[in-house]
Amino acid sequence: MAAFIVAIIVVALIFDFSNGFHDSANSIATIVGTRVLSPLPAVVWAATFNFAALFVVKTAVATAIGSGMVDQSIVTPNVILAALLGAITWNLVTWFYGIPSSSSHALIGGYAGAAISKAGVGAILWGEKWKETLSFIVISPVVGLAAGFFLMVLVYRIFRRSAPARVDRFFRPAQLASSALLSLSHGGNDAQKTMGIVVALLVATQSVFAHQTGLLHHLYITDANGIPLWIEVSAYTSISLGTLFGGWRIVHTMGSRITKLRPVGGFCAETGGAIAILAATRFGIPVSTTHTITGAIVGVGATNRLSAVRWGIAGRIVWAWVLTIPAAGGLAAVAYIILRALIGP
Repeated sequence: MAAFIVAIIVVALIFDFSNGFHDSANSIATIVGTRVLSPLPAVVWAATFNFAALFVVKTAVATAIGSGMVDQSIVTPNVILAALLGAITWNLVTWFYGIPSSSSHALIGGYAGAAISKAGVGAILWGEKWKETLSFIVISPVVGLAAGFFLMVLVYRIFRRSAPARVDRFFRPAQLASSALLSLSHGGNDAQKTMGIVVALLVATQSVFAHQTGLLHHLYITDANGIPLWIEVSAYTSISLGTLFGGWRIVHTMGSRITKLRPVGGFCAETGGAIAILAATRFGIPVSTTHTITGAIVGVGATNRLSAVRWGIAGRIVWAWVLTIPAAGGLAAVAYIILRALIGP
């Protein structure tokens, strides 16, 4: 059993890698789209600040995932593994079609789907954390849109007498800072979902490791509210490596297909998105960085004129947002049924 649990932790870190890979567009699409950085330096820059969140951001989101969404009494290794398989599958599907969906909501949906498959809807803790998570599917892109829009309007007013070339010269280096802030916020919110899943697994199977010695003793965790340092480091390392490899199909959609961006627009979108994500992380709300930065990009594009936004592309993205939780949940439910048939409950 111990080996099986360790294997599930490895799968969780693979999901975290896929999260960084899938969501690299959140951090680098605008800075690549505005040609401030070429793709390789951009992903190195983003990966560095994804990992830097380890030293800055607390673990409120991880605690919410680990203990606030599913009844811990029904959590088993199969439930966690099925949740991860459902989320990874949905990430791969949306990556293949270049659709910037939410890895966060894929994991949450997978966790819920696997739990319901095992114990019915009573397995879900329909409390504050679910209300916040579902509400922020709508709220986070709206906040991102508003922040991007108003920052862009403010910049227009401040620089209204400046030549476009001068504005570009100012905002090209400024966009490095905004991209770093967005990468920091992405790592700080998204890596914590995997931390929460791993902690939920280890709390549910604590009896397996109660009398272990050596390295396995570090897997003995009794409290879902405490996140050991080794879990934090592992999660941040995995998501940073995923970002380093980058999901280029989604970068193209985010960086150029939603709207045409200049460095000033990239700065406003990244800064607005980062502020919204960091605020949610501070209150332990698992939000989608994809939703938030997409909303911010749309907000920036809309300051020129509504037709500057390619609403057909934006509509496809919204449909992916709506479908992510139920689709990942359905995939995870099927995965749980298969696992139960193969290796028991």
